Amino acid sequence: MVKRRKISIVVLVSLSISASVLASPVLQQKKSDQAFSKLADRYFDEVYLPANPSIADELGIHKYSDKLEDYSAAGIKRAVKNLKIYEKQVNAIDPAQLSLQMQGDRELILNNIHSQLLTLETIRPWQKNPDFYSSYLTNSAFVLMERKFAPTNARLRDLIAREKLMPAILTAARENLHNPPKIYTSIALEQLPGLISFFQKDIPLAFYDATDPRLIEQFKQSNAAVIAAMQAYQQWLQKDLLPKSHGDFRIGANAFRKKLLFDEMVATPLDKLVAIDMANMRANQHEYARIAKELEPDKTPAQVLAEISSHHPAPDKLLASFRLTFDDLIRFIKEKKIITIPSDVRPTLAPTPPFMSATTFASMDTPGPYENKANDAFFNVTLPDSGWSKDQIEEHMRGFSYPLISSTSIHETYPGHYVQFLWMHEVHDRVRKLLGANSNAEGWAHYAEQMMLDEGFGLDNADPRKQKIIRLGQLQDALLRNARFIVGIKMHTGQMTFAQGVDFFVKEGYQARANALVEAKRGTSDPTYLYYTLGKLEILKLRADMQKKLGTKFSLQEFHDEFMRQGFPPIKIVRRAMLGDDSPAI
Repeated sequence: MVKRRKISIVVLVSLSISASVLASPVLQQKKSDQAFSKLADRYFDEVYLPANPSIADELGIHKYSDKLEDYSAAGIKRAVKNLKIYEKQVNAIDPAQLSLQMQGDRELILNNIHSQLLTLETIRPWQKNPDFYSSYLTNSAFVLMERKFAPTNARLRDLIAREKLMPAILTAARENLHNPPKIYTSIALEQLPGLISFFQKDIPLAFYDATDPRLIEQFKQSNAAVIAAMQAYQQWLQKDLLPKSHGDFRIGANAFRKKLLFDEMVATPLDKLVAIDMANMRANQHEYARIAKELEPDKTPAQVLAEISSHHPAPDKLLASFRLTFDDLIRFIKEKKIITIPSDVRPTLAPTPPFMSATTFASMDTPGPYENKANDAFFNVTLPDSGWSKDQIEEHMRGFSYPLISSTSIHETYPGHYVQFLWMHEVHDRVRKLLGANSNAEGWAHYAEQMMLDEGFGLDNADPRKQKIIRLGQLQDALLRNARFIVGIKMHTGQMTFAQGVDFFVKEGYQARANALVEAKRGTSDPTYLYYTLGKLEILKLRADMQKKLGTKFSLQEFHDEFMRQGFPPIKIVRRAMLGDDSPAI
């Protein structure tokens, strides 16, 4: 999982672009590229980054670490106004005068602006989602705690400055939130005990080595104020907002289409997308049944799944089980020439942060593209809660059966998210280092799960069952992503209720009910989480088209390396760069 999108609050910047007439088309293109590059730089340096300090920290830019985003009603209104003005400035640049690379960059920035406007004006999580505020504040503290990009005292000073601003954000939340969906308020209430505990325990522990007595005392006061504000917010949600939470989480078909277009550059009609995914889901289910029968001829696929799911590590061995997969994956990638791995440094296994644990099972948290000191990458895995019953723990752990651990490691680390992160150091286009698409990042990681097995990972002459069992894990993950595709579209276009979404994950996605509930919850606020399967299918089509174009000259490693060199824009832009045309991505 790549990191969750944040709404960007922007401020106005003025820009004048030279209209000088050039004698040569080549020189004209060069000058137009330079003008656009200056526009892009000013967007990031004077607009995007200073107005989005938490995002800046995630990107590895710590100039604004003592600030917070402005989510007051006035701040949001100002953001909408400024985005619309800036949209005109980007539109004023004629794409026909730009190089192919810059045309793609222009599209990325323009679509980013359109997506923010859609979120702020139409989807409106700032008005509908209580967790938008509490989890955002926790993340803004977490990024200062997690990465030691500066000495402890310096980061603590920035944290104190941020914490002093946090109660006002929760005050703004009370003013902004209006008739949210009950599921959103319930999720926020489910998250808040972990968030409060995070400020009570994790943050003080992370800054234990602070040495400035004045800062330590200031931190005690600011942290206590945040905890009190969070507790009051929790009580307000429970007593006042929850009884008034009768809103609708669905964004509707029109907004869904626009979000898909702006975020992923996909304009395919929704009914056609559903048909594409359903065909892929049925193919995956058929393959699952075939392999299950080969493994256990006398059992149904559901019985085989139940048996495989029962074989998992103990909760206290889960992180170590993931770590053990790295050697095999790296060795296979190098032997089979799958992709170039730019570094021998490995990611660090860690428990999922509390503010993410209710909606994710595993994720890769990598340093930002401009982080030059705190370069650790964290492979986060969600452990069972200590307060859960034995049955709850077992149901959660069934999502971490041994074959699923292999598939998840491929997705998150080798050659998935972590390898793509390593390649970002080879990307020198600033726009593509900062803006991208989930269908690329998550699509690549999901594609990797299937591709690695197709290339022979897990084959063992001494144990013919080994790869088949891993393949079942990969197919179960594929069916989960197939189900996300359908549930996301159908829940948000009114064709499926939340309860039906949960059932769909169980029946068609082959998920345990506890996992299905988490997945459906995520879908209420992440409507286009179809990007996993969408991106995988786009990459498979791109690879097939490249094979057709190059014939015997096609190299899988060269294809994957060239894909990485593009950054992580929508696949449509990657196709344009690698194939030289605008043929359909899916």
